[in-house]
Amino acid sequence: MKRLILALGLSLTAGAASASYAPVTDEQTFLSLVNGKELRHRFYGITLNVLDSGQVIGSAIGWGVEGTWSWQDGYFCRELYWGGSLIPYNCQLVEINDDLIRFTVDQGAGRSAAFRLR
Repeated sequence: MKRLILALGLSLTAGAASASYAPVTDEQTFLSLVNGKELRHRFYGITLNVLDSGQVIGSAIGWGVEGTWSWQDGYFCRELYWGGSLIPYNCQLVEINDDLIRFTVDQGAGRSAAFRLR
């Protein structure tokens, strides 16, 4: 169950699939969106901070989340640990729609997760 839920590691199915999202293609734009904000997914109790230092910290359903990220060829690439379990390295398409930021695994070919920026 634990692995399934944070295989989310930014790969949940988004509830806002019909909304109009615009791709985020560069690191500076991405950082301007997430800098100083929390990424929240209320249903799963996820709160994440993506730091400009290349760190990701937060929690999901009561377990700590930590990891690293980088921007490569227009994608957000991350490796996370959740409650001590590895969520493997994956590069993700990032898209924005108002205060929702959506990550889609496998460079946009996989499952998505939308987080509210707070």
